[in-house]
Amino acid sequence: MEIDTSWLIIALLVTWSLGTGYFPYFYPDLATATYWWMGVEGALGLFLSIVVHEFSHSLVARRYGLQMRGIRLFIFGGVAQMDEEPDSAKAEFMMAIAGPIASVLIAAGAFGLHWLGLQFGWGTPATAVLFYLAWINAVLVAFNMIPAFPLDGGRVLRSVLGKLQDDHARDEGLI
Repeated sequence: MEIDTSWLIIALLVTWSLGTGYFPYFYPDLATATYWWMGVEGALGLFLSIVVHEFSHSLVARRYGLQMRGIRLFIFGGVAQMDEEPDSAKAEFMMAIAGPIASVLIAAGAFGLHWLGLQFGWGTPATAVLFYLAWINAVLVAFNMIPAFPLDGGRVLRSVLGKLQDDHARDEGLI
C-alpha cells in the first residue's frame, strides 16, 4: 500500500474540520479536547473505510486472476492499481461493485453500532463518531456510484454496456 503525502494534509484538514466545525455544530457543549479526539477518530475511521473499500476491489480482482500492484491512497481517496484491465464484463462488474458493497456494509455496521450505543448509553462522543462514519460512507457510496469513469459507477456501467454489446453481437452472429 502506497500512501501519498497529500493524504497527511487531507488527514489534518479532515480532523480539523470535524473537531472545530462538524462535531461542535451538531453536538454542542462538549469539551474542546473531546471534539479534537472525535475529529481524530472520525478521520481515522474515514481513512480506514477507504482502505477497506479499495482492498475489496483488490480481493475480487485477484479472484478473477488479475494481478494487483497495490493500493495507492492519495488526495482524492484511493485506487486499486492493476497491471491489466478485466477481460470480461462480469469480472469488471464484480470488481467495480465490490468497493461500494464494502462501503454499504461499513455504513450499515456503523449505523447499527450507533443505534446500539444510543440504547446502551455509550455517550455522545462514541455515538456521534459512529453516526458520522455511517453518514460519510453512505455519501461515498452515492458519489462513487455516479456513472462516470473512472468512478466505480462508471466501471459498473461500462461492464453492463459491454455485456449487452457482447450479447447483441452473439445474437446477431457477429461473434
